Amino acid sequence: MKIIFEKYHGAGNDFILIDNREKEFDLTREQIAFLCHRHYGIGADGLILIQHENAVDFEMIYYNSDGGLGSMCGNGGRCAARFAQKHRIIRQSARFKASDGIHEVKLSEDGTVKLSISSVKGFTVNEGGDYVLNTGSPHLVRFVPSVNNMDVVAEGRNIRYNEPWKKVGINVNFVSRMKGKIEMRTYERGVEDETLSCGTGTVAAALAVAVERDEMNSLEYSIEAPGGLLVRRRRAAPAAARVRARRQLRLPRGAQPAARDQHQPAAARDGDDRSRRPPSPAQAPARSLRRR
Repeated sequence: MKIIFEKYHGAGNDFILIDNREKEFDLTREQIAFLCHRHYGIGADGLILIQHENAVDFEMIYYNSDGGLGSMCGNGGRCAARFAQKHRIIRQSARFKASDGIHEVKLSEDGTVKLSISSVKGFTVNEGGDYVLNTGSPHLVRFVPSVNNMDVVAEGRNIRYNEPWKKVGINVNFVSRMKGKIEMRTYERGVEDETLSCGTGTVAAALAVAVERDEMNSLEYSIEAPGGLLVRRRRAAPAAARVRARRQLRLPRGAQPAARDQHQPAAARDGDDRSRRPPSPAQAPARSLRRR
């Protein structure tokens, strides 16, 4: 089988992209895992198929590196948009379908890609003070003294493979706040390893920081991941809505919110995940992979 593919990355989070608008490829889980393997395949955190979709500009089908069908991937969405632009599927803006619904994207000439993330419908805070929420993919956010002095893989795997997430998994984000900076490292389910950045994880971390700081009126957070700087930006909400949001989200450390509080505040909806220091828009040339 011959596959024409391209390799992209968003802040170090790398993907194999394939134009599948003609529905030419129906890859098995084993084939996808092989392609993503760092030593025996191309090597990537995931694989993305770009397909035709009548209601929007295109559909993004995302697979984790273990070959399983994945949930929404923020960095993958940004890469998919740049791929679609190169192949003249879209121009400077677009709407595309992902596993969690419709997303909007805007592409700038400087290489910046701005991507909308679905509204978060709820969150919980467990007994240990970890934030659990879904930003298109399930995430746990844990605040630590320093993300640079820990074994992210061992600690992330311990959380991911214990109850209640053992069966379906969860992405684990470790966040530290030092000298005015927010730093994050992520263990991703499906990859089962640390990745250099995570788009939906950045949004989850920013929301958790906003709650911790009681800063729901803040419009923007810059978060440093090993792969680069990611910016989570939201649209401004009316002052009254921001006041309501602060009241709803002011929770004591380790408290479990009541069911009526488990919804997304108006002040934090419609966020963008974008890279302020994006890689060069130039990608590696298309290659052919032959298997027998």
